[in-house]
Amino acid sequence: MFSQIIIVGNLGSDPEMRFTANGHPVTNFSVATNRRWTNNDGTPGEETTWFRVSTWGKLAEVCNQYLTKGRQVMIVGRLRPDENGGPRVWTTRDGEPRASYEVTAEVVRFLGSANGGNGKPTEEPPPGFDGDEEDLPF
Repeated sequence: MFSQIIIVGNLGSDPEMRFTANGHPVTNFSVATNRRWTNNDGTPGEETTWFRVSTWGKLAEVCNQYLTKGRQVMIVGRLRPDENGGPRVWTTRDGEPRASYEVTAEVVRFLGSANGGNGKPTEEPPPGFDGDEEDLPF
């Protein structure tokens, strides 16, 4: 069986990199996707869906180095469901129910401007870097 998800959205925060006990780098960041429409009565509608993205190995290092909050990206990866096969569900301190979709990225494409709209200039990833790698730790 095979499943794949493609997400195009903007980073909600700067990436955070850490290392596993075995020394493998992993970088986590959130991506928001937006959908806009016009209702039958002419009023605008909008929906934002958040994804929590994990990258591993060299891809984790590159994402940590070059991505910043606001940057538009395309993610190709797979969903990591909870034990029931759905998104991770929790309740906020205010009692509001929330859910997040967990994605392990296999490819990350850098889209839009390099400064991500935040005025902070960044470099682009090395030419020819496509985010594919064979040494994922799973």
